[in-house]
Amino acid sequence: MAKPTGMSKLKELPFTTLQFYATAPYECSYLAHHQARSQVATPTHLIHADVYGELVASGFRRSGLYTYRPYCDGCKACIACRVDIERFKPKRYQQRALKKHQDLEVKIGHLEFFQEHYDLYMSYQHDRHLHGGMDGDDQDQYKQFLLQSKVNTRLIEFRDGPDSEEPGKLRIVSIIDVVQSGLSSVYTFFDTSNTSASYGSFSILWQVQQALELDLPYLYLGYWVRGSRKMDYKARFLPQERLTAEGWTLHRNADV
Repeated sequence: MAKPTGMSKLKELPFTTLQFYATAPYECSYLAHHQARSQVATPTHLIHADVYGELVASGFRRSGLYTYRPYCDGCKACIACRVDIERFKPKRYQQRALKKHQDLEVKIGHLEFFQEHYDLYMSYQHDRHLHGGMDGDDQDQYKQFLLQSKVNTRLIEFRDGPDSEEPGKLRIVSIIDVVQSGLSSVYTFFDTSNTSASYGSFSILWQVQQALELDLPYLYLGYWVRGSRKMDYKARFLPQERLTAEGWTLHRNADV
């Protein structure tokens, strides 16, 4: 990593004991022919639940024990977005997704390795993100990415119900952080073999419902990346707020 960055914006962040480092450039996984950089908050042992919540509200994300945000040279395509829970109104196709998968059985647990989860993760990577950098993850890399956390994290699994054709079949796994201002959707992977399913949309809608039940104002979806087709789906959960130089601003249109 490079030397600490000296962003003036950091003075506005309530974590003066942290340092922020810029990584060396690396190939962007969202936009072809682009180089990316990240700004990483350190040291990790100081990023407890309250500080992490402030970081999330300031546009940071978590990958394992690393908390980061985009810090790219000359590119602002990655825009942090969050669903406004009280204002959110599902579209008709989103309502259909909820109805279609309403019989999935949900289990909420702590972070733990299961071979079945890892197998689904690898299948998802090969089908949806081949050559994206994670399709070759071994078990240790998978654990470091999804099963290491020092904050309030939950592992959610969704399985076919007892009346389905394949009772108990694992369909979706979601990793979710709980912070003061909402839920942060860390990562979701799902069964891609059923082309008529809407597991991705359903998982987000389920998280919206959970935030509503927990009386939390936002669901953080990470980054909407302008120009990246595989990130378009995030812009369709409206209205939502996006983090700009002026702060979080309300958006009612998808803009994709």
